[in-house]
Amino acid sequence: MFMEIIGFQIPLWAVALGGLLIVVIAWKLIKFAIKLFIALLIFFGLLIGLDMVGVFNWIQTLMISWL
Repeated sequence: MFMEIIGFQIPLWAVALGGLLIVVIAWKLIKFAIKLFIALLIFFGLLIGLDMVGVFNWIQTLMISWL
């Protein structure tokens, strides 16, 4: 069985294999994006928490007092 795409006859198994490959690559890209999003959420959450505690103000006063 063949499938005709833009004037070319391509075997159906090649179309199915190409579709499967696209699905696998898309899934890996989505997984990477989700991991990156979670890592950024944790990073910015830590920054907000440190700012609320006052760590950055403490570091700034230390640096000013040394100069």
